[in-house]
Amino acid sequence: MNVAIRQAALFLSLWALCALSKPTEKKDRVHHDPQLSDKVHDDAQNFDYDHDAFLGADEAKTFDQLTPEESKERLGMIVDKIDTDKDGVVTEGELKAWIKKAQKKYVYDNVERQWQEFDMNQDGLISWDEYRNVTYGTYLDDPDPDDGFNYKQMMMRDERRFKMADKDGDLIATKEEFTAFLHPEEYDYMKDIVVQETMEDIDKNGDGLIDLEEYIGDMYSHDGDAEEPEWVKTEREQFVEFRDKNRDGKMDKEETKDWILPSDYDHAEAEARHLVYESDQNKDGKLTKEEIVDKYDLFVGSQATDFGEALVRHDEF
Repeated sequence: MNVAIRQAALFLSLWALCALSKPTEKKDRVHHDPQLSDKVHDDAQNFDYDHDAFLGADEAKTFDQLTPEESKERLGMIVDKIDTDKDGVVTEGELKAWIKKAQKKYVYDNVERQWQEFDMNQDGLISWDEYRNVTYGTYLDDPDPDDGFNYKQMMMRDERRFKMADKDGDLIATKEEFTAFLHPEEYDYMKDIVVQETMEDIDKNGDGLIDLEEYIGDMYSHDGDAEEPEWVKTEREQFVEFRDKNRDGKMDKEETKDWILPSDYDHAEAEARHLVYESDQNKDGKLTKEEIVDKYDLFVGSQATDFGEALVRHDEF
């Protein structure tokens, strides 16, 4: 099955899922950053939370099998990657960016899987023509397909998003730009397109705004005369009290943005600040490789730290 057919099948299956889903099931359009770790953040007990936050939970487990020397060596190589401007020190901002990337590994894995299918000429870039031809090639000659879906309209929407992701306007995406295209909610400069697409999905009367019934209708389908679930009543109250800030009965672009892209507490920023504070021996607000490696057990695990924790647990018994 080629990419175009597979993507069309996915679209159809998602449409069917929405159409057939139980009326009491809630659709959630709000984008929240996931927690950095499901471990308790208590450095007095262990650094497990910090390991998960710094490396991502899956990668953190691999370090637990290493000796302290191996952990330090691999950590040193990671530091070189974190120091993006190559000035020899790691700033809080660089550390925050690294943590966010470690936590979004599933995003980058998804891009890697799709990259090879779309980069047809293997030049390390993906042009709009490449993406369009692979995704919509079989439908471009049939603007009125039998299944009733308007693929040309879908293609125009994709093109608009591709152009926004393409920062230099050459209609050729680098891997980072292609990542922004596939996962726009992860990039600040793409947030407007996330809001625009969401509003287009929900705004059924085409007035460019979202009223209460459109808001509720997007997440709940009435099943005959069945009484609305409590969560629907709560959402109606949420719309009136919090979503519709100017009380005009509708959500505009800014109000929709506040809803689907809330300004959550930035866990990555807090963790970066914590790691710098704990490791910054000369208190200059930046970390050298030596400062990080000296405090390696805070950043990564190893057999030694695991053994130490095992001894503590044994003593507790």
